Amino acid sequence: MKCVKRVKIKNDLGIHTRPATAIVKLLQNFRAKVAFTYKKDTINARSIMGILMLAAQKNCFITITAEGEDAKEVVQALASAFEKKFGETP
Repeated sequence: MKCVKRVKIKNDLGIHTRPATAIVKLLQNFRAKVAFTYKKDTINARSIMGILMLAAQKNCFITITAEGEDAKEVVQALASAFEKKFGETP
């Protein structure tokens, strides 16, 4: 199964170390292969360095692509985390 969703980055500092770490930790609970696409770059979402290399800033959009048996669930969990700014408060 393949699932794709576009999400907006709401964190004031964009995707920096704290959200990148939260993403990798969240993905430990899932088996699906997950990739993020920003502009023309696509990276493995399980890689903190890959996420940081995207240098995605606030109000940009990232496309999440997941493939595997729990693809829908992982995309929903990631979309919720992006929506909640990974627990960061203003």
